Amino acid sequence: MTAELQLEPDGRLRHLLSLDGLPAPVLRQLLDQAELLRPHALGGSALRGRHAGRTCCTLFFEPSTRTRSSFQLAAARLGMDVLNFDVSTSSTKKGETALDTLRTIEAMGVDLFVIRHASDGAVAELAAGARPGTRVINAGDGRSNHPTQGLLDMLTLRQHKGADFSALKVLVAGDVLHSRVARSDLQALRTLGCGEIRVCGPANLLPGPEVLRGCEVFHDMDAAVEGVDAAMMLRLQRERMEQGLVPSLEGYYRDFGLTPARLARAAPGAIVMHPGPMNRGVEIDGDVADGPRSVILEQVANGLPVRMAAIDLLLGATAPL
Repeated sequence: MTAELQLEPDGRLRHLLSLDGLPAPVLRQLLDQAELLRPHALGGSALRGRHAGRTCCTLFFEPSTRTRSSFQLAAARLGMDVLNFDVSTSSTKKGETALDTLRTIEAMGVDLFVIRHASDGAVAELAAGARPGTRVINAGDGRSNHPTQGLLDMLTLRQHKGADFSALKVLVAGDVLHSRVARSDLQALRTLGCGEIRVCGPANLLPGPEVLRGCEVFHDMDAAVEGVDAAMMLRLQRERMEQGLVPSLEGYYRDFGLTPARLARAAPGAIVMHPGPMNRGVEIDGDVADGPRSVILEQVANGLPVRMAAIDLLLGATAPL
């Protein structure tokens, strides 16, 4: 259902729900548009008339700091009115369904919804129920998708390593099983033709073969990081400790944490990435997170132009920048 919903018959974006199956030209178009918008993203006012009179609603059924704030700023930079929906004080507490909530707000003249939901596939279902002219961006659903995070990670990687992904070795390491970011990153890396995609983590924190399609799987972090051009570290979700999936934080750091000694095994000029929030001293050493190879804050900054690009293309922008 997602693939059919995402694209118009002529190949243009209708919704941005997943990077899975998104054609490479569309993915590259989003990255190219983000590059063009970067000079306007962090503080510029030149584009405030670009989508003036249009309205964006951030409809979050799950907490968020980085993603929600980034989308709010992105819409404002493009001149949109922004409506922030607070689920904790909404009629969903009275039994209203998510779709009824969307349709109620939609009736107020909202053009675009940015939606986060705890359930897999929920955002696609809401997009399917929206009226034809409404656009939807998935800001994270369950363990399944986080397409704009995947895009900003690819933009950061492209800025540092060039557009030829076929020459790259990229490692995604940590709690891949529970990470929607990992899924979007792996989908994008495959679409862009990454030369070698490595995945590393404890066996019980790795997903099944469909998610890991085209990846080389490691359970030895020293071997996994050897010669890579980029290491994407994922947050160990501490609630997994309560489920007994990780015996101890100290043991996890010893076996799978990215330390300065491990990073020395990577290729010269290798970059370190993390979608945040970080657990320092668990999946990543503080000296690595703050070190010269870290591009973690650049990832955060790139979220703004990427989300501006997604909004811009979904709203059918044709005017030059």
